[in-house]
Amino acid sequence: MPTTATDYTQTAQETTLKTVRQGQQAIVEGVRAWASAVEKSIPETPALPFSDELPHPQELVQSSFKFAEQLLKAQREFAENILDAAAPVLGKPAGKPAGKA
Repeated sequence: MPTTATDYTQTAQETTLKTVRQGQQAIVEGVRAWASAVEKSIPETPALPFSDELPHPQELVQSSFKFAEQLLKAQREFAENILDAAAPVLGKPAGKPAGKA
């Protein structure tokens, strides 16, 4: 049972990730079953002109997630830099503004 706000947050995050992964797995299994069931009923289609020049879906996923990882890294660095810049005032206790009596 969580005892601190940090423990509670970590537990909530772990529970959320577990739930998301379970949902994702159920969807993957559903798509696999659907693809297996309809695979034989789909007729062969002729290749489209220049289709061999299009990226494969796996390449699109890889490049999109690589970009997302870079973007998330940049956002994390930005947030850490903001905290570093604000450090002189973040540690001060709440109270009267400086220079006020």
